[in-house]
Amino acid sequence: MIVVSVLLISARDGSTQELARMLICNEGGDHNLGDYGVEILRGRSTEAFARRQVLRRGKVLRHPRLREHVWNLVAKALTGLGYGSGDR
Repeated sequence: MIVVSVLLISARDGSTQELARMLICNEGGDHNLGDYGVEILRGRSTEAFARRQVLRRGKVLRHPRLREHVWNLVAKALTGLGYGSGDR
């Protein structure tokens, strides 16, 4: 599982707050192409994310896992869930 977490770190006091969390789970494929399930968790704190309430769910299919960097997988996951397009 890949966990993508967005943290806000205060420049003033060094405190940390988790703002968002996404889970990317391997669901199959082969050595070269991977299929992944994606979940965006509801909440704006580490405590809320621990409850694992799903806000959005989707898939990334046939991702070239050896040829593309993991950031490409993250971008595909976000795009597939409607982030960055202004549609939601």
